[in-house]
Amino acid sequence: MKKFAAAMLAGVMALSMTACGSSSNPTTAAATTAAPSTEAATTAADKNTEAATTAAGTTAAATTAAVDFSSVKTVSDGKLIVGTEAGFAPYEYLSGDQVVGVDMDLAKAIADKMGLELEIQNMDFDGALAAVQQGKVDIVAAGVSIDPERSKVMDFSDNYVDSTEVVVVNAASPALSEPTGEALKDKTVGVQQGNIADLWVSNTENTAPKEIIRYTKFAQAAEDLKNGKIDCIVMDELPAKELVESSGGALAILEGDPLFVDQYAIAVQKGNSDLQAAINVVIQELKDTGKLDEIIASHSTAK
Repeated sequence: MKKFAAAMLAGVMALSMTACGSSSNPTTAAATTAAPSTEAATTAADKNTEAATTAAGTTAAATTAAVDFSSVKTVSDGKLIVGTEAGFAPYEYLSGDQVVGVDMDLAKAIADKMGLELEIQNMDFDGALAAVQQGKVDIVAAGVSIDPERSKVMDFSDNYVDSTEVVVVNAASPALSEPTGEALKDKTVGVQQGNIADLWVSNTENTAPKEIIRYTKFAQAAEDLKNGKIDCIVMDELPAKELVESSGGALAILEGDPLFVDQYAIAVQKGNSDLQAAINVVIQELKDTGKLDEIIASHSTAK
């Protein structure tokens, strides 16, 4: 986005552009300090708007042109292999025997941009992260949070969504009443093994659960929560809503501020800057066109 600032001095109007911030109307800004004719101010504003539009288009084109998609090396020629864990709706889940979801649509957009066939490999979350480190898959798209420790062993694209972490409880007999680190103390907490919630609750600076039960599938955690084997589940809000909706009223999300917020990105092998850059171009295009919002909305069925 571009922000225009107009300043009037001794009847002479100087216009300058600075990057970032929100858009403002140059004609209105000039009018508040009034001096030259409306026609002159409007003409100047139009010229600056045209220049800004041209500059923005040039920048976008330059960014795309800077990435030679055909030169990006992948694990298998002609393919983009994505590792994921299809138990994290709406980001990735099974529809029949097909893995679908927000992340899979994003991976397909990346593959299409690169002129490659998309191959999806469904595995445990930890296994997917290990696979990209070892060069067995090209990317991991599985609601992967950007984390300093992970960044030591893999690289990340720009983030494509902000993740809000919540606490899910047994609706009939909740073991805690608020989504805070203090409330989680001395509780038996369920998480998906290796994901950001696991890292967060394992950090004694955040909380001190009595026990952390790690699952490969959230469906397993949901069953244990229904049966009173664990006190709660810490997980992303959107999958939590899907889990609660499918529970038939057995589960509920605790009301209150988010436990914490993090960001999701695509993981690539450490040092694969060409692929990382290509992915970033696609993510930015999807954001700019509003397509990313459409993708998320299309897979979010929970109210």
